[in-house]
Amino acid sequence: MYNPKSLKAEEFINHQEILDTLEKASRTYPSDHYRAILEKARRYEGLSYQEAADLIHMKDPDLWQEVFELASQIKHHFYGRRIVMFAPLYLSNYCINGCVYCPYHKKNTHIPRKKLTMEQVRRETLALMDMGHKRLALEMGEDPINNPIEYLLDCIKEIYSIKHDNGEIRRVNVNVAATTVEDYRRLHEAGIGTYILFQETYHKDNYEALHPTGPKHNYAWHTEAMDRAMQGGIDDVGLGVLFGLNNYDYELVGLLMHAEHLEAVHGVGPHTISVPRICPADDIDPASFKDALSDELFEKIVALLRISVPYTGLIVSTRESQASREKALKVGVSQISGASKTSVGGYTEEELPDESSAQFDLSDQRSLDEIVHWLLELDHIPSFCTACYREGRTGDRFMHLVKTGQIGNICQPNALMTLKEYLEDYASPETKALGEKLIEKELERITHPKVKQTATEYIANIHSGQRDFRF
Repeated sequence: MYNPKSLKAEEFINHQEILDTLEKASRTYPSDHYRAILEKARRYEGLSYQEAADLIHMKDPDLWQEVFELASQIKHHFYGRRIVMFAPLYLSNYCINGCVYCPYHKKNTHIPRKKLTMEQVRRETLALMDMGHKRLALEMGEDPINNPIEYLLDCIKEIYSIKHDNGEIRRVNVNVAATTVEDYRRLHEAGIGTYILFQETYHKDNYEALHPTGPKHNYAWHTEAMDRAMQGGIDDVGLGVLFGLNNYDYELVGLLMHAEHLEAVHGVGPHTISVPRICPADDIDPASFKDALSDELFEKIVALLRISVPYTGLIVSTRESQASREKALKVGVSQISGASKTSVGGYTEEELPDESSAQFDLSDQRSLDEIVHWLLELDHIPSFCTACYREGRTGDRFMHLVKTGQIGNICQPNALMTLKEYLEDYASPETKALGEKLIEKELERITHPKVKQTATEYIANIHSGQRDFRF
């Protein structure tokens, strides 16, 4: 039986309820039915998984255009034109799981196995700092011998300890395997930002077939991980599925069920949702997955997630091409990675193709400066802000600010200040000139007198050599 308040995975992600929902959604409804759903979304109330399922099966192109326009409107209402920047840092690709879609699977003998030493962690972090990054997402395979929790904690401590010129990593997010409440508590005490874990697929039978061996085979343990993380004190969690492993509509409903479950049990939904698609990698061919997602469906799913969970950050990585990311930005994405490497040691080591330890191929291989310049040309505000995390505005406190509309008076000046830091310390002359014009224009748009005055003063002081102001 479906029960969003249950702590049992097969009850809050109920297979029969998803099938029933999709069967109803596949019927043909009059336009008024869909318009009523869109009217609810226009009130910034979000949508249920049933309503989102109805829309994903909608055929009317004119109504879909309304969805895209509404998604853009909702994103701007809550997050403005700010786009948060981050980069992944791969610590180790040792793994004991048998995931059939990932080249890190235990039986893959093609890929060289690597694990960073603390000195290598330091060098990788310095390389990312020298680009201008302030926010990282740590990644590693599941291997209790090679990658114990103590190793991860040591890496986090090392990263936070590094100060280099004007650079520092101010927020470390963590994307690692499901673990215990006690381990989550230790991660929380280490000062992580968001705990991220992709479900891969919510379809239990497919999940078990795709993870035939290793601890990740346990569907319940994996799916219930966010509850344990929150019990361990982590109140910012990030969901995601790997689109292409199963039917896209099933995954959309599962994602929204999971979000509703977190709201029902913990009073706060996911801080972020990621939407990766299956892509080429060592011994992995996306063509072998019959449910691989088209560009058209990808854009629709991003838009539906934005109007369904309007307060949640949506993430698209460098898996996607520049063109695909540009479309996703228009319909609701609020965070992107830049200048990413998905190999262990990838930021400091030049690897030959047959020596690569990359988890997957990258479509967007531009430098961080090129991506910042691109965002500025699109009239977005690249943001390196981590202020909410460092000021304790996480979980329900962050969501309250978003839902009440107060977050703009915090995020907008913080975004401009961190952009100013980037322009002063790392940008090319062309990017700096473009960014300075945007900052000047955006300061004029701030209507709150005190916020405007303080932001203007802080930005002037950054130009004079001071750093790390925050609202």
